[in-house]
Amino acid sequence: MSGTDDLAAWIAPGRTAVLVVDMQVDFASPDGVLGAFIDMGVVKPALAAAEKLVADARAAGAPVVFVGLWTTPETDSAAWNERLRRRGGNPDVDAALCRAGQAGSEFYGPQPAPGEPVVRKTRYSAFVGTDLDQRLRDMGVDTLVVAGLTTECCVDSTVRDAFDLDYHVFVAADACAAYEVDLHEASLKVMELNSAILTDTAAIADAWKGAA
Repeated sequence: MSGTDDLAAWIAPGRTAVLVVDMQVDFASPDGVLGAFIDMGVVKPALAAAEKLVADARAAGAPVVFVGLWTTPETDSAAWNERLRRRGGNPDVDAALCRAGQAGSEFYGPQPAPGEPVVRKTRYSAFVGTDLDQRLRDMGVDTLVVAGLTTECCVDSTVRDAFDLDYHVFVAADACAAYEVDLHEASLKVMELNSAILTDTAAIADAWKGAA
């Protein structure tokens, strides 16, 4: 990063959208499916950082897009289910995350404001099988600031696809989390190496001060 002045130009609100990825009950709440066997305390700081990021984006006039996983038995992937079986799992249980119409699919932490775009996906990447790319193009967006869960899975997949679609991608590292710290750190390192510029919510807020 060359400095705050560069960041302010690179993520100017007129060209930038914030993507909040998969901050949902089943992935983040102690009451969700994964909360039964994962200590969700590890994701709490990222949820708080994402809430601040969303508030700062709104104040600066940058659009915020919420992305979530909504699944049904009909949209479940046969390849994913077979992989679960081959690894000794039970797809009827292990694939039943963020089921549409159930509490586990509800957003947890930052919440969409009325009128803000919500993108429903059925795969890791926010771009696969959705109209996210077209929505962003229609908004005049060429730059993304990405936050969400989990760093090594849906955040990473979304960032890679965004970069391959020729977006300028920034990852708000403190507004992302994985359930294991080493996975989070390794994934950030890989994204920085290949497809994104790492930053944090404090630097983003500072860059947006003039626009607020």
